[in-house]
Amino acid sequence: YLKDAFEKIGAVAEVDGYGNLIAKMDAKGCSGKSPILLSCHADTVLPGKGIEPVIEDGVIRSKGDTILGADDKAGIAEMIEALKPAEVRPPVEIAISRQEEVGLLGVKNLDFSKISAKIGYLLDNDTLDTIVIGGPSYFAIDINITGKAAHAGMEPEKGINAIQAAAKAIAALKLGRLDDNTTANVGVIEGGMIRNGVPDKASFLAECRSLDHEKAANLAREMTETIEKEVMAIGAKVDIKVNNLCQAVDIPEDSHSVSVSKKALKTVGIDASTTFITGFTDASIYNNKGIEMAVVGIGAKLEHSTDEHIYIEDMIKAKNMIIEILRLSAE
Repeated sequence: YLKDAFEKIGAVAEVDGYGNLIAKMDAKGCSGKSPILLSCHADTVLPGKGIEPVIEDGVIRSKGDTILGADDKAGIAEMIEALKPAEVRPPVEIAISRQEEVGLLGVKNLDFSKISAKIGYLLDNDTLDTIVIGGPSYFAIDINITGKAAHAGMEPEKGINAIQAAAKAIAALKLGRLDDNTTANVGVIEGGMIRNGVPDKASFLAECRSLDHEKAANLAREMTETIEKEVMAIGAKVDIKVNNLCQAVDIPEDSHSVSVSKKALKTVGIDASTTFITGFTDASIYNNKGIEMAVVGIGAKLEHSTDEHIYIEDMIKAKNMIIEILRLSAE
């Protein structure tokens, strides 16, 4: 769908081996300029099927039983609507990734041999008045517990309750915001098959993240040790897989992409400031790959919820910001 949409506005588009979209557009109104990269992700979170957008009083939202998907469909829409009328632009490279929400898998597998830009703009921040210049190290921790099945009424003493082991482990973890830059969470737990059986299987999914890589790594290690200790204490077995999905990165406040973004936002009446977030974005991978990538706003609100919405007025501001980024990059 997006390949066709970008080809309709004059881009040469292709899908790489992992399913990401890569497109290119020639310079317009200038010559001899280096290319810039514009990027978004195309996947959304659940519940994201059967979305019915409703427009009321200048606000777009879903009917209420799904997300809207403005994260990051709004960024893609704003990019396309900006590229259409832009009279002046340098060569533009476009990357639309898949599987961002489940661990930046798309951008990690992007065919970077097809990208030559060294400066870029990721359209994936919610607020228009902030520019994200740093993201966290993120560790996904998957836990599978094996106990021993038994009849819960006749001979429970012969069993080892895997759900109880998981509960003890989770209760012993430090969760939530641990400091200004560090968080930990357990987001999913599963186990058991029948009410009257001592369950022999349970699993849960945990995570931790920090703007300090060493702190995140140490926290992941501490969480793993705590889980192992609590599970083994009641005689169950545990298998833990830890995956460092992205590494903390930041770009200077006076970097080129940030300066251009601030100037562009001023033209739509916004005096933007820089910020760090503990949510991860594709920019973590781009910056670690040597592409300076600022994360600019799209105007979405309450993402990842069924109350997600976006003001059309903010989408127009974001579109005009992108047009100005293109113009400034062509100077």
